[in-house]
Amino acid sequence: MADKTEAIARFIKQEFPQTRVEVDAVGERSARVSQAVDESDLRPGGTVSGPTLMALADVALYVALLGEIGIVPLAVTTSLTINFLRKPEASKRVIGECQLMKVGKTLAVGEVSLYSEGMDDPVAHVVGTYSIPPAHLR
Repeated sequence: MADKTEAIARFIKQEFPQTRVEVDAVGERSARVSQAVDESDLRPGGTVSGPTLMALADVALYVALLGEIGIVPLAVTTSLTINFLRKPEASKRVIGECQLMKVGKTLAVGEVSLYSEGMDDPVAHVVGTYSIPPAHLR
């Protein structure tokens, strides 16, 4: 499993150099990612911005999917719904824990719980769908 996590982490860093999301773990239909929060991630009022949280959740879904189907660069997001539950801590890493609910031939659906590091309750809940390219049919 460590090899899979390392391979996907290398792929993400190489293909998405703009992301600051780190791949922490890839498991059975699951992934854990995290990102340090800095001033560029904050909105007025000192909370972590919605776009930052959505991007982290999107990467978590992508990483979990790659863990299941292999590194398929053209798998893409087709929908992403987020519910903001509480204010994230501006001084703490944001952690995304993803669980894939279904992986079909052309679509995958998963959910992501987002946390501020050290908090038990999630700051957001996300459900997303990814399209799997037809050339990758298993």
